Amino acid sequence: MSEHGTGLRARKRQRTYRAISDAAVSLFLERGFDTVSVSEIAEAAEVSKPTLFRYFRTKEDMALHRFADHEDEAARVVAGRPARESPLTALENHFLAGLEARDPVTGLCDEPEVLSFHRLLYGTPELVARLHSYTARSEEALADALAAGPAGGAAETGAPETGTAETGAAPGLTARLAAGQLVTSQRVLATANWRRIADGARADSVSGAARQDARRAFALLRTGLTPFA
Repeated sequence: MSEHGTGLRARKRQRTYRAISDAAVSLFLERGFDTVSVSEIAEAAEVSKPTLFRYFRTKEDMALHRFADHEDEAARVVAGRPARESPLTALENHFLAGLEARDPVTGLCDEPEVLSFHRLLYGTPELVARLHSYTARSEEALADALAAGPAGGAAETGAPETGTAETGAAPGLTARLAAGQLVTSQRVLATANWRRIADGARADSVSGAARQDARRAFALLRTGLTPFA
């Protein structure tokens, strides 16, 4: 198949993913997660059940598809940072930019549709549990990016397991521990922001506090993650 044909096919698949996910989320928001059947989702998305299951294995995945693009976001930020910028600084700047843009992933977004989706997410135990698998994959991807060392460089062979500022690499357990702390910190910040919005605050009125919290969180990470600071 030609490159053009492959590109068209990929775009068609992405449109189908989005159509199914959007149909599912609309039904979940309208009636609740547990009361919507797979058959109803397939009908709303205008696909057959076999086709639906070729794209999504579970109802939870249909609801959380919008998180799929963010699984490797932290890893991409670290891998694509300027050569002289540390991973922590790159991730902090990226999170602060997300706050400024009212990116729903940061929790600082008061658009009614986003707020309704967050209520659905955090109010549905099955979705919260499923979200952990996305978080785990995000941590794995970030750990790989941290272990690769400086932007554009490869992980240094023969480096000690703990990693050092001198080697510029963070192999093994150190990278995984760092990734876990980074991803968890951003999740906690996002949840705190969402709770502010859910309690009735407007995003603009609490943006200053959200930025202050983010800077405090990354300052704490720098204290314990010196190799990346």
